[in-house]
Amino acid sequence: MLPLPGSPSSSWAMFRARLSALFAGADVRVCTAFWLFGLINNVLYVIILSAALDLVGPDVPKAIVLLADILPSFVIKLCAPYFIHLVPYSYRTLLFAAISSWGMLLIALAPPYTDGGTITAKMAGVVLASLSSGAGELSFLGLTHYYGPFSQAAWGSGTGAAGLIGAGYYSITTTTIGLSVKTSLLASSVLPLVMVMGFFLMLPRGPLRRTASSKHLDEDLEDEESNEDVPDREDRGLLADPLEPSTISIKSSNPTETSTSWQERFLHDLRRSRGLIYPYILPLMLVYFAEYLINQSVTPTLLFPLDKTPFTEYRSFYPTYATIYQLGVFVSRSSLPFIRIPYLYTMGCLQCLNLALLIFQALYMIFPSVYIVFAFIFWVGVLGGLVYVNAYANVADDMPDAEREFALGAVSVSDSAGISLSALVGVLGGVEEGLCAWQVGRGKDWCRKL
Repeated sequence: MLPLPGSPSSSWAMFRARLSALFAGADVRVCTAFWLFGLINNVLYVIILSAALDLVGPDVPKAIVLLADILPSFVIKLCAPYFIHLVPYSYRTLLFAAISSWGMLLIALAPPYTDGGTITAKMAGVVLASLSSGAGELSFLGLTHYYGPFSQAAWGSGTGAAGLIGAGYYSITTTTIGLSVKTSLLASSVLPLVMVMGFFLMLPRGPLRRTASSKHLDEDLEDEESNEDVPDREDRGLLADPLEPSTISIKSSNPTETSTSWQERFLHDLRRSRGLIYPYILPLMLVYFAEYLINQSVTPTLLFPLDKTPFTEYRSFYPTYATIYQLGVFVSRSSLPFIRIPYLYTMGCLQCLNLALLIFQALYMIFPSVYIVFAFIFWVGVLGGLVYVNAYANVADDMPDAEREFALGAVSVSDSAGISLSALVGVLGGVEEGLCAWQVGRGKDWCRKL
């Protein structure tokens, strides 16, 4: 029952005490570092999607940008969990930052379509940024295994903030301040340096070293010569942590783990991945399929007469929808310490209902005001964020310690798979073009004025 107003249990002091107890044991440096990882790893992805209209122009489906922005991420998430453990986290972080910056530079410096430039160079930059983002997500999610549930909550909040900051950054710099698309994208290419500083200057290394040392000690008890296989700090360079888990051959009592055959190890990992499909991967795929089909193929057609909106041009609808959506994602991805919702499939079905309602809005304008559409777009973001953080929280709770790092990385393929499927449906099915043609055929040519 709720406390009575004015009772001691409803006082501000009691609320602060409960809040402090909720975050007891949280390390500020760990939370800040993982929040930055989530923010920077995802922010360029969001900026690219927010800039989709300006990158390809009104005559090319925006789902093309989504496909180039997510398909490479999907491929790397599908393959990397089986080999990325061979690369230390320190080297991974440097590599991800370099590739992300390179990709954004390619996008920014390629001639715009208004000057006769093709989209080939831009799409190459999008692919590089996508590869870095996908590998970064599965790596940092795996890294949360060593730092506990608060690191996972901070990562989720950071990824939500990335959506809000990325969409807001592009909308403000290009619409409010009036910077060129090139300048806005060029400035964003330095953001990956923040991720590097977070890893090397902020993140405590104790959990990595203690976990690796403990595993190495177990090896010593089985084989006295096993410590000869672990290089010291001087042999591995200054960037690698002593005994960093990614570089250690770890034995276990599981026969498949002790096998020296990489084929057997690979088949064992495939069997582990199959067990993750129904409880975690499928509901994430479902919610992200509906969510991104809305974002990239339906929202460009959710238009109203300008005199009934707060806008002065039709171009403003798309980035505004993106910002409102990302606000919903940020709120829900920051909710993990306060609320847990285990009903992943229920939320996925609700997202499909949102998709159906917004398609009907594009066809028949069932909602009389753009502000009602704003509310639905916010709700789309809330549902997507809730499924994301709760799915990974369930993985961390359900999986045994020896399986958790692999499972967290393997499940990360699900959102990329759903987004890739939505992009394919959007492009091959001509969703945006079909909705726009329907509107034009009924005298509403607003989608042609973007």
